Parts: sequence; C-alpha cells; structure tokens
Amino acid sequence: MSPVRTIARQIWLFVAVAVFVAAMSLAAALPVLAQETAPAAEPPAKVQELLKLLDDPAVRDWLAQQKAGTAAAQPTPPVEPAAAQQMGPSSYFAGRVAAMRQHIAGLVAALPKLPAELERAGIILGLEFQERGLIKILLLIAVFIGLGFGAERLFYWIARGIEAWIIALPLDTVAQRLLGVAVRLAYGLGMVTAFAIGSVGGFLALDWPPLMREIVLGYLMAFLVLRLTLVAARFFLAPGGERFRILPMSTEAAWFWTKRLALFVGWLAFGWVTVGLLATLGMSIEARRLFAYALGLGLLAIAIETIWRRPVEPPAERSRAKSWLLSAYAVAMWLCWVASAMPGFWLLLVVIGLPFALRLTQRAVDHLLRPPGVGTQEESTPGVIAASLARGLRALIFIGAALLLAWAWQLDFGALTAQDTWGTRLLRGGLNAVVIVLLADFAWHVLRALIDRKIADARAEGAPDAEEARRRSRVRTLLPITRNALFAVLVVMTLLMALSSVGIEIGPLIAGAGVVGVAIGFGAQTLVKDVISGMFYLLDDAFRIGEYIQSGSYKGTVESFSLRSVKLRHHRGPLYTVPFGELGAVQNMSRDWVIDKLTVGVTYDSDLDKAKKLIKVIGKQLAEDPEYAPNILAPLKMQGVEAFGDYAITLRMKMMTKPGEQFVIRRKAYALIKKAFDDNGIHFAFPTVTVAGGDTDTAAAAQRAIAAAKNVEVDE
Repeated sequence: MSPVRTIARQIWLFVAVAVFVAAMSLAAALPVLAQETAPAAEPPAKVQELLKLLDDPAVRDWLAQQKAGTAAAQPTPPVEPAAAQQMGPSSYFAGRVAAMRQHIAGLVAALPKLPAELERAGIILGLEFQERGLIKILLLIAVFIGLGFGAERLFYWIARGIEAWIIALPLDTVAQRLLGVAVRLAYGLGMVTAFAIGSVGGFLALDWPPLMREIVLGYLMAFLVLRLTLVAARFFLAPGGERFRILPMSTEAAWFWTKRLALFVGWLAFGWVTVGLLATLGMSIEARRLFAYALGLGLLAIAIETIWRRPVEPPAERSRAKSWLLSAYAVAMWLCWVASAMPGFWLLLVVIGLPFALRLTQRAVDHLLRPPGVGTQEESTPGVIAASLARGLRALIFIGAALLLAWAWQLDFGALTAQDTWGTRLLRGGLNAVVIVLLADFAWHVLRALIDRKIADARAEGAPDAEEARRRSRVRTLLPITRNALFAVLVVMTLLMALSSVGIEIGPLIAGAGVVGVAIGFGAQTLVKDVISGMFYLLDDAFRIGEYIQSGSYKGTVESFSLRSVKLRHHRGPLYTVPFGELGAVQNMSRDWVIDKLTVGVTYDSDLDKAKKLIKVIGKQLAEDPEYAPNILAPLKMQGVEAFGDYAITLRMKMMTKPGEQFVIRRKAYALIKKAFDDNGIHFAFPTVTVAGGDTDTAAAAQRAIAAAKNVEVDE
C-alpha cells in the first residue's frame, strides 16, 4: 500500500474518533449552545463575571483544593490489599466483597445525579467554546494535525531513498532479516517522530489557556498513541508486504489484526483522554466511572466482534465453543472492571494473555531466525541465538506477568522482605524458586541448542576426508552423552537451589542422598558396572556412532547408546540392545582400513604367470575406475598359489580398501576375473561325478550339465 493511502486511512480513522468525541462534547454543551441564538453575540454580564472568576488564579486554586478535598472525603474501602497482608484469607476476601458492594452502591447513587453533572460540565465546556469559538478550536486541531502530516510527508520525501533500499533489501539470511527488521523499525519511528514534532511541537509553541491546552494536547497525544500502535502493527504484521512479516500469517489475517488493533487502541486512548477531561470539567469520580464503563461497552463490542470474526489459518477451523468461551471471558473481565474487582480483572488478563504472548513470541523468533534455505523453523535445529532470544523473552514475559499481578494485588515487596512470618518466607522463597527455574530453563535451552547445532553440523552431507570423518563420528558419539549429563546436573542443581530458596536445609538432604546412593550402588552393582564400563569404552574411543562392531555373538552398526547400553543394528535388520558390562572385547570393523582376501580355483593345466598378469591388470582397472578408486587404498594383486587341491589349484589375492567398501569392490573384482579368465583360456576347476556302469553318452551329458551349472554360479 502506498504511503498516501496509508495516511488517508489514518486520517479517516482519526476523523471518525474525533467526530465521536466532538459529538459527546456538543451533547454535553447543547443546553448552553441552544440558548445562544447568535454565537458571536456579546455574552450576558453574569456570564462575563463567571468567566473572569474562572480565569482568576486564586479561584482556580480554590476549585482545585475543593476537588482534592472531595476526593479525599470519599469513603475508603474497608480492607486494602496492602493491609490484608496482615490478615487471613477469609478477612481479606470479606473486605474485598464489602468494597465491591460499596463501589456498586456508589455507582447506583450517582446514576440519578449524572444528568446534572453532565449539564454542569456542559456549561463549563460551552463557556470555553463561547469564549474561544468551537469552529476555531476544531480548526486549530485540524491545523495541528495537518502540520503533523506535513512534517511526516517531509520526512518521507527526505528518506525516500531509504524506503526504496528497504524494499530491495534481500532477506535470505538471518543477518539480512535482522537488518531489515531494525531498519524498518527505525524508519517507522522516524515517521511518528516527525508527526509528533509537527503536531505536538507546533501546539506547544503557542500560549493556550489551561483548559483548552489540556483538551487539545490530550487528543493530540491520543492520536499519537494511535500512530505508534499502527507503527507497531506494521512492524510485526507487515500487512502490505509478506517479506518483512515477523509473525507468520496470511496477508488477510495481517490486515484484520492491524485494523482491529488500531480500532481497539484508538477507542481506548480517546476514551481515556475524554474521561480525564471530565475530571477537569468538575464531574465526580462516580460519574466519570459511569461514563468510562459506558465507553468500556465499546471495547467489549470490539473484542467480541474480533473473537467471532477472527481469521483461522488452515487446516484449523473456527470453533463455536471456543468463540463462546472467549466471549464469556471478555464479558467476565468487563464485569470485574465494573465491579472494581481489579485484582480479578488483572488475573483474568494474565491467564488469557500469558499463553497468547508466549506463543506469539516463539512463533516470531522461529520465523525471524530460521536458517537460510529452510521454510519453517520446525524443519531445522534451532540455533543458539534463536534459543537465547526465545527463552530470554519467555523469562521476561513471566517476570512481567508476575510484576503486573504484584502491582494489581498491591503487594509491597519491601514490606514482605521486612516481615519474617512463615507466609512471607514461603512467598519470598517461591519467587526465588521461580527465578531459579527460569534461569535454569534459559541455560538448558541455550546449551541444548549449542549441542544440537554441533551434532547437526557433524551429520551434514558431504564427503570429508578420513580425519574429518573420524572427528564428526566422535562428535556424534560424545555430544549426546554430554547433553544428557548436563540435563541431569542442571535438574539436580535447580532442585537443590529451589529447595534452599524456600528455606529447606539441603545439607542433611545431600548427606541422606549420599547414604541412599551407596545403598543403591550395592544393590545395583550390575547397573553401576554397565555405567562405568560405558564411560571407559567412550574414553578409550572403542567405537562411535555409525561404526560396525562385533563383540561375541553381537555384531552390527552402532546406532545410539545411553548411559548403560549400546544399540547395534545387524546388517539383516535386528536391533540389539547390549549392556556395556556384557560387551567385553570389541572388534571394530570400521576403523582406518580393511584387507580383503580373495581365492579362486583353476585347473592344473592353467598358465599361472598369465593368471598373475591378468589379475594385476584387473587391479589397475579397479584403481582407475572413478566409482571405486576413492575407496581403494592398495590395488588388487595376486599373492601366489595358496594350495593344491584334489581337483584345483587355489590362487590367493588381496587388496586394501576403506572399511565397509570391500564388499562392493569384491563383487566387481570377481566379475572382471571371470571375464578375463574366460577370454584368455584359463578355466576354473570344479569337481565332477562319474556314475559307474552307466552309458558313456549319459555320463558325458551329466558332466556337461554339471559344468553348465558351475558356469552359471560363477557368472552370478
């Protein structure tokens, strides 16, 4: 969306809210304005005397003192939360119920007086409008807003090159995305700052009467809050460009939440300023509360409309039961506000807002810090920066929620620290335990992300050299054990520190745990043997993940291992789980190199020198083949005659290959030997069977059949 259309939308939104506020103000001032047939006429003498009195500083000070005295004379609630810290739970809740009853009774008593209060406020506001002129005031407000948009337009014109650079900025890597996010945030804040300098700065440069200054400045500040909200929405949701979106969602959903957030914050800001101005106009606190609760119905309507029309990302579907539950939740919060049950209001807000904030924070961090070439963060191993940022923000959100509840319940931490009762000790210990758990959670996720990233790098595809392959295999073997050990150490340390913060003596606990550990060690000698044996196997680097080993009747590829056992995958599929204590001597078939022995049997009339030359040529062919050459360390060569058999001369050959590659090379070597021997008249020997007393032709046919069968076996 172009900046002109964006500014136009903001102007229309502000105009709508300003019309609403002006309508309320005119309704309040209507009795006075209706009596004036000519606004420009000279006011009566009594009105002029009243205006002079209102402009007198002494009269204003006296009115302020009277207002403060009236507020101080208001009956205080029977029980305050700070005082309730010295009482039991039943006394505290009884006091809260009495305070809510008194609050509701005050609202009911103030309801009949509301028209008179509005009329009095309308008289004061109408007199101010008569003296300054309503058209003049609205024109001045429009001029200041125009100055703000003019300054913003000037900033946009000066920084147009930066905007074009931001749009063309590549966002392929994490560093580029972070740079784009930072520049976009600075650019948005610069736009709002330019608007604030043009509007609020221009207003403050003039000398205004106190009441008019408060009215105009209040609504300008409310509009500035709305602009900041739009900047934050464009920063996180980026409805006009999916490339810069921090929270992953569709464009339709981004526009929906941007509009609803702007509407909600705009209504709240302008309503807040309006209620504050009613106090300036002399309305009592009960009347202002009634007016605020009426405006709160608008916030409730916005919230319920958002709940029922919120976009749902596929494949999820909107649940009517969930919508009804959230609507009831919003109504309950409004009722708590009306009943002045603010501790309950803030508790409901934290209960519904905390999981929502945690989920949005995790999604934003995962989307922003996803590795290059990965569609979503779930498809990859999280990095250290992502884990640190996510868990750090998670801890800050928890701490912020706790501080909000402490402020809502008026808990004085200084007083709690000074007191030394069992309740205060338990509360302090609980808070310390929560902080310890949050720090341990942060440390564990950072360490786990670091280890997982190292393991993922060790599993990366490629063809590293022998030394690099050994290093990666050792990393994949040792780091999972290190991760499990770190988790166990962190859990034990966190538990002990949390118990100590609550006030439990952990010295006897550690001593008792040592005694119990010795007893368990005697009773579980096999388990201890397995664990200690595994530690020494790892220290000796006897095997690694991915290597083929054999120990007794167990053999297979090492898939994984725990503190007490190793898992071996047999080449035919079965998976063995072997305790370390039962391994014994380990034969590792995947280290360094393998010498493979090959034997063939030829007839006694074969030319052995010719066979040796042919085998040497075959060895050179294999060594020059690009498919087999990287895995051949020493070429195939004939060692000589192995034995003289009953029907054949056994020739022995050998070659050196990388571990695990000898089987494929052996099959290829046999095929080449068969072809070369057949082409050069060297025959393979095989046993024959002669049936005595049989026909000569039948015996010859049987011999040919046996020879054919042998040839088929050799070809296979």
